[in-house]
Order: sequence, then C-alpha cells, then structure tokens
Amino acid sequence: MENFSYDVIVVGGGHAGCEAAHAAACMGAHTCLITMDMNKIAQMSCNPAVGGIAKGQIVREIDALGGGMGIVTDSTAIQFRMLNKSKGPAMWSPRAQCDREKFIWKWREILDSTDNLDIWQDQVEELIVETNSSGNIPSVSGVKTIWGNILHAPCVVITAGTFLNGIMHVGRKMISGGRCAEPAALHLTENINSLGIKSARMKTGTPVRIDKRSIHFEDTTEQPGEEVAGLFSFLQNSSENPKQPYLEQLSCWLLNTTPECHEILKSGFADSPLYNGQIKSIGPRYCPSIETKLHTFPDKDHHPLFLEPEGTNTNEMYLNGFSSSLPMEIQLEALKKIPALRDIKIYRPGYAIEYDFFDPTQLYHSLMSKKCNGLFFAGQVNGTTGYEEAAAQGIMAGINATLYAGRNSADKDFTSSFTLSRDEAYIGVLIDDLVTKGVDEPYRMFTSRAEYRILLRQDNADSRLTDKAYKIGLATKERYDIWKTKQERVDHIISYCDNKKIKGKLVSEIISRPEVELNELYPTLPHLCDYINKIPELDRMEVIKSAETYIKYAGYIEREKATAEKMHRLENIHIRNHFNYENIQSLSTEARQKLTSINPETLAQASRIPGVSPSDINVLLVLMKR
Repeated sequence: MENFSYDVIVVGGGHAGCEAAHAAACMGAHTCLITMDMNKIAQMSCNPAVGGIAKGQIVREIDALGGGMGIVTDSTAIQFRMLNKSKGPAMWSPRAQCDREKFIWKWREILDSTDNLDIWQDQVEELIVETNSSGNIPSVSGVKTIWGNILHAPCVVITAGTFLNGIMHVGRKMISGGRCAEPAALHLTENINSLGIKSARMKTGTPVRIDKRSIHFEDTTEQPGEEVAGLFSFLQNSSENPKQPYLEQLSCWLLNTTPECHEILKSGFADSPLYNGQIKSIGPRYCPSIETKLHTFPDKDHHPLFLEPEGTNTNEMYLNGFSSSLPMEIQLEALKKIPALRDIKIYRPGYAIEYDFFDPTQLYHSLMSKKCNGLFFAGQVNGTTGYEEAAAQGIMAGINATLYAGRNSADKDFTSSFTLSRDEAYIGVLIDDLVTKGVDEPYRMFTSRAEYRILLRQDNADSRLTDKAYKIGLATKERYDIWKTKQERVDHIISYCDNKKIKGKLVSEIISRPEVELNELYPTLPHLCDYINKIPELDRMEVIKSAETYIKYAGYIEREKATAEKMHRLENIHIRNHFNYENIQSLSTEARQKLTSINPETLAQASRIPGVSPSDINVLLVLMKR
C-alpha cells in the first residue's frame, strides 16, 4: 500500500466522504476513500433520519446530480413524511426515518460496487505538500497515515466530521473521541494549520438512547408515517426502475417533558459543561440541548419529545428533543419523571462533542482551499451541521477534485470549476453562504436562506441539475433518459393547457385557480386524458404534480427567473484580483477588511458579504467602468 498513487484521496467515510468518493470514482478518477472503520461508513451519528425542511430539497438535488444519499434513504426508510404540505409547493420537504445499520450497509454495497474506488481502513495524520521555488501557493500531493502508509494524489478531500481533536462531554467527565466509542483524529488539524489555514472549535450534541421494552407507549401519542406517494430518488420513483420501500414502515411516538423533569435537570446545571465553562465553543442554534431550552424558555412547563425507532431489528430508540451533556445520573433521573419513561432503561447517555473546523471563507466556491492547491474541504469541517449539508458539500468537492485532477498541469485557473448558483440549487445557496459569509455557529439550511425558493422546489431538482451532471460525466445515461422523458411529458401537458379552451377559458387559467386540481380535471378532457393514461402509473402522479405546479405558479416562477437574471449580470462582473481594497478609501473600513479577506470572485458575491453595503458595491461598479 505504501507509495500508492491515486487521482483523488478522500479522508473520512461519513456522509460527505461517501458522496465525494462515489462522485469522483463515477467520473473516472482513480479514488481512495480512507476511513477509520469500514463498518461505520455513513454512520448516522445522531438522528437516524434524512431530509426535512430544506434538507429534503438538498437530498433530491444530490440525487439529481447522481449522488447516493437518495437511493440509500429510499432503500432503508422505515417512515416517510412530506413536511409543510399545508403550504405552497416551494415549501414541501420530504423526510424519512431510516434503519441506521441498514443505511450503513447499503452505502457499503454501493461503494463496494463502484469502479475506480478503493477503500483503505486507516487514519490520516499528515498531508504531503509540495512548494515550488518561486514561493507560490503550495500544492497537496498526498497523505501519510498513522500506520506510516504514504498515498499520493494531486487532490485530497478532507471530510473528517467531528473527529478532529474531538472531545466528548458528559457532565464534568471529558473523553477524547470523534464519536461514542471511537477515537479522535489527532495532529491533522495542526498539520493543516501549518499551511496558513485557520481553524476554530464548534460543539454539537446527541440524546440518550433508550430500550423500547422499558417504554410505556400507552402514555405517548402515536405518529404513523404517511402513505408513500414519492421517494427521494428520481431513479426509484420511475417505472424504469420501480423500487418501493423494502422495509416495514414503523411509527414514531410523541411525549412531553414535565415540570418535575425540569427541576431535576436544573439541579444539574452546576455540572453542565455548557454552563460551568467546560465547553467554550458554540453549538447549533436550531438544535438546542434540553439545558438550553430550559435556560432560554424558563416559563415553559413542558417541551415536546419524539421517540424514533433506530431500525426494524433493534430495541434501540432515539429520543429526539433531549440532546444533553448533563451528568448521566441527572439525565436518567429526570427522564423517569416523564410518565411514559418511568421505568426507563438506557443504552447510553446523551453527550456533547467539541471538534475543530476550518473557516470556510478560506475556500473557493469549488470548495478548494485558497491556501493550498488540490486541497478540498467538505462537511462539518466547514462549520455545517446535518447529514444533508455534509453530503451536498461532499458531492461538489468530489466533482471538483476530479475536474482539478484531470486538468493540464499548465492550467493555473483553478477557480474555473463546477459550481451552482443561488437560483440553481439549495446546494448553491449553501456553498455560497459558507464561502462568502463564513460561520459563527454550526450552519443549517432553511428554505428562508434561499431567495429563489419557488425555483428550487423538491419536485424539479432533476430539471435543474441532471443535464448538468450528465454533461460532466456523473449522472448516468439511465438517469438522464428518465429525466428527459419526464420533462417531455410535463412540457406536453403544459403546452396543451396553455392552448386548449373550455367555454372561452384556457385550461391553464382554470387550473391556476387554487381549488382546481389537474388530477381531477384531466379526465374531462379526452385528448389529455388519453395522453396521461398512457404514462406508466408509477410516473403519472409526479408528472401531473410537476405540470400543475408550474401552471399554478407560472407568474411567480417567471418573476423569480427575471429577478435571478438581473443578479446574474453582477455574477458576470469578475473582480477577483482586480483591486487592492485596502487602498480604496471610498470603501467603508469594514468593507475593505472583508473584501481583502474573502477576495470575492464576482461583484454579486461581494454584495452578499456581511458588512459590504450597496454604496460599497456602487463604488466598485464605478471603478470597474473606469
């Protein structure tokens, strides 16, 4: 294994690492995925669920590009739900509870059957970097592992999750580790820092795991899943490759904390790492610990909790809403004050974990470092939280690492790569936010972060992205053909409705009314009815809903497209390396500092940097005209 050569090396086998390695290998790069434990590939360290508000859209985008998360989720799901159905289709978000162990092994099956991909169980502790005599930016050339193995590659993707100098906290007890019962990765952060890449610390947490045999379910409220009308993967939704969920669909269960539970939890605050100074880093705002909830909302006498199954063949249940780093005995005693948990038995307590991350403003939109050529970062090491955000970065880093590795060595334009704009994908919003604005807390995607969310619906991710992915060699011909067929059917229905009149009114005008559904109307229209009924049943509903959504929201969609086009004009004004911002006195002091630090690629990116005002953008516009 020593001195083996690859095109792309991926460090870390989590959600980002799996997508990065899979994408690179599928595009033809000779790829090696290095992971500490091959039996924990794509481990769901916290909640065994995929999707949710905005996150579900990201998973469908990953799938549309040719990634694996959607296929794995569909194959291992034990409960499906479509969130926000009471709102407009731009807000609809699919979510699935998964079987944790089967999720791992489905990913292993995919990776094991991927050509050009090797898996090596080891731990990277050092990057091999080359510098040239002219003193320009160094280039990565490989890695060295703790076992002394040296692997060479012109591209390395770091996807180390929470393992970099990870420390776990339960009360005043601190243990080095990247995940429960797994060692931390030491020394790699310091090695990366030596390249001039800045790091900091973040914190996240996970709840107690409960033995379901000790739960009094009669004191909970059952939450069954919905009938599965559509899955995450566009492949598995198609009649060309029909695969309904394989696994038994299970319920989740709702319960609440109690005032007695709260009092016991508060009695442990003196030993809480969050409040005794033991943890100094910032945790996720939108996934707070139970301690934080009690501190932030002191007047609430209860908080909702959700018991979620970990799989079909296990008694282990996940207590969503009870993330905690309080002492073990406090957690257990407090939980016993909840009626349904009065006889509770647990597998392990909740814990918090601190870990290193790297300031993402040090990256290009390709996710390559500005400090070291060929070095890419993806996932929680960029300051994000969530499997979906990590996987999205992983697939983009894998794509761009492959493109970079395949370039002629004389080409120095390393910023020319595969990127997505904010009106093309939630993935584009995610990466632009990271590299432009940076993070001061773990970043989580929400629909509110996207300016063009009517364009970025979960139902049209394939229309937005599959053609792009096919052109770069990631999406397969099968996937491309499925999308093309669907799009032709949708376009035919829209064209018919835009041209057919009923009693002097266009069909599209009738369907645009909120109370009218295309599914109910088309049987009254002979030609359209005949056309739709020829569409295979598994494909039919998705085609109908896609056509109906466009017809109902056509005005809004076209308006957002026009707004996005105006912003693209600023995207086309490239300013990187055009200015010495420190010398432009007409800019505000904060703008000079931020523009110098981030060195934005375009004027549009500059306009999104916090602290850069519209007047600062006007100054740059005037200077560009000069």
